[in-house]
Amino acid sequence: MGTSSFSMTIPIIKVRFFLCFCLIGIASAKLSSNFYARTCPNVLSTIRMAVKSAVNNEARMGASLLRLHFHDCFVQGCDGSVLLDDTSTFTGEKTAFPNANSLRGFDVIDTIKSQVENLCPGVVSCADIVAVAARDSVVALGGPSWTVQLGRRDSTTANISAANSDLPAQTLDLSGLITSFSNQGFTTNEMVTLSGAHTIGQARCTKFRTRIYNETNIDSCFAKSLEANCPSTGGDDNLSNLDVTTPNTFDNTYFKSLQIKKGLLHSDQQLFNGGSTDLQVNCYSSNPGSFRNDFANAMVKMGNLSPLTGSRGQIRTNCRTIN
Repeated sequence: MGTSSFSMTIPIIKVRFFLCFCLIGIASAKLSSNFYARTCPNVLSTIRMAVKSAVNNEARMGASLLRLHFHDCFVQGCDGSVLLDDTSTFTGEKTAFPNANSLRGFDVIDTIKSQVENLCPGVVSCADIVAVAARDSVVALGGPSWTVQLGRRDSTTANISAANSDLPAQTLDLSGLITSFSNQGFTTNEMVTLSGAHTIGQARCTKFRTRIYNETNIDSCFAKSLEANCPSTGGDDNLSNLDVTTPNTFDNTYFKSLQIKKGLLHSDQQLFNGGSTDLQVNCYSSNPGSFRNDFANAMVKMGNLSPLTGSRGQIRTNCRTIN
């Protein structure tokens, strides 16, 4: 159900309330929710069980699998390119600055792929597995579900330069975040919504050190509490929770943290720093259902970023290498 045409009939007095629903639309693509209904009918349950097992073993893995989908789709579309390993003749995206020593979950995708290949050899793409695993990870941590559109094929190329330039950095100010997401076809509202993925997961000290020692729009006690785990020098790989309240639950407390200047990353706090997105943060802080609904819609849209379909690309046997 689209919201843009409906919004035109809403009186101006209701616009502030309506922003809670963020006007998120869903991009269309040549994908189908029942793409594997005949060729691999048990694929969704197989992925779901594998993801549940991985998240039960390590809650952080849920955030890692969600981030893997994001980092795949923002670089030449949702095509599984992020999964490709470097070889002597091929450079993948894993060593790009936003991914190196940071992106995780590849082993879980390998395990799922192996299980799926045993079920239906040569049928299910790695790109689709990543998309479904992201949804199942959110659900496993208490978040919303959505219908994943399927039928993506895997790329035979990767783009490390695009990974370095197109993935939004934690150092971006609000204008930079808006531009980065706009370049992928997302509105400012959708950017805030997708940033809510930081309600789960962790970040390395190198990603927030500058913020806790140099920035002023941060709660002083919060900053002080992080210093032991992230000293001014050393401890680069030490981890801190992006959401200090409920780090392993997909909820709206991330936005509540921003209201009290406890965003871990510079880019997080930019969403609530006296700018145009403050209203939406306030909305999500008091309306968790709005955030859940909008996040599900935004994830469907993200999953539709430039998929390879039809005869383009291939179905990789091993997600790390081209056939």
